Amino acid sequence: MRRRSFHPVLVFLPAICFAAMAAAPASAQTARGDAPPAHNYICPHSDDKTPLECYFDAIPHLYTMCKHVKTIEIIEFGYEHATEGTHGAKSEYCVTKQKQNIAKPYQGALREAGISQQAAEAMKGLQDYWVVSMTELAWRPGESDADYKTRTTEPYDRFKERIAGIKEILAIVKSRTTTPAPTAPKAREKTKR
Repeated sequence: MRRRSFHPVLVFLPAICFAAMAAAPASAQTARGDAPPAHNYICPHSDDKTPLECYFDAIPHLYTMCKHVKTIEIIEFGYEHATEGTHGAKSEYCVTKQKQNIAKPYQGALREAGISQQAAEAMKGLQDYWVVSMTELAWRPGESDADYKTRTTEPYDRFKERIAGIKEILAIVKSRTTTPAPTAPKAREKTKR
């Protein structure tokens, strides 16, 4: 009879494979290979906070994400060629995706700001400004590097100003609004028939 000899590494191959699979992070072990985003992907600094705080956190965070994507395109292709052909597809997709991502926090924040028509209007203005800022991340012909960086950094200050204004409006409304005292439920009168 002929004996088969295995290379010593082949004997341990199943154990090595099992160890590698066990060491992989749980987020990488999904059915399709696409790990879902973390629960705080949209508003990373607002765990256990109100929808309004989540929205206020999401505004600069999602803007930054698309600003980084645009920066990568500029580094890769240069200012003049960053939007030629399909070069700008990543940043266009980013803007579309972040508009979808912010929809739920925005709706929750609008409900919360609904105690004041002025606050609700300011929220709509903030959202509109955010969308415009996202679409204006592209370089403008003739713009210098310093001008581009200044222009695309400026929205952060406007976001802070608008958010502070909305918070102030809501604080004033809440301080002037009295909540009705809870009433005791009326005892049911028993009627005999």
